[in-house]
Amino acid sequence: MRDAATPGEGNKPAKTTTGPYRDAPQRIWISEPLPGWQPGHNQLARLTRAPKHHLADPALAAALTGMTVDRLLSGGEPGVRIARDGTYLGALFESLVALSVRVFAQAVDARVFHLRTRASEHEVDLIVEAPDGGVLALEVKLSQSVTDADCRHLRWLRDRIGGDLRDAAVITTGKDAYRRADGIAVVPAALLGP
Repeated sequence: MRDAATPGEGNKPAKTTTGPYRDAPQRIWISEPLPGWQPGHNQLARLTRAPKHHLADPALAAALTGMTVDRLLSGGEPGVRIARDGTYLGALFESLVALSVRVFAQAVDARVFHLRTRASEHEVDLIVEAPDGGVLALEVKLSQSVTDADCRHLRWLRDRIGGDLRDAAVITTGKDAYRRADGIAVVPAALLGP
């Protein structure tokens, strides 16, 4: 929000200024914070605690901004981008996947987080933690295909937490689910379920 309020390299408003604007949608259930993951028993350090905010209903955001299917698929209006998260459609897709994963996780008493190191060297979009401490790591990509670069943070996490990582997957817009040679699953969002 602070970045969007200040184009370019201008002075960003103070967090105390933008805080109420961030909190208002949360109070009326339009925005839902996804807490930073803070595992208690493994080798991960220097993780950010700051929440990542997702829209409670991405379809509402699309409707309120007058986005048509054609505008969404073409990237919105020329030059309009969400600075940190890529295209508007990409941000809506990530929020839709986060919403779905949270609903499915709640059904099995699991909790959902995000992971980001303080210097942002590594980031995993969704961490689902089971009551017994097992972890499912999910990366969300607005793409039909997955590259090695799309999986680098999942492989990094697997190397750090070992057996605590039950599985890792990239959620895509593709049609087919499969498992890559490195063991990471590729799952279309349309196939997500409890």
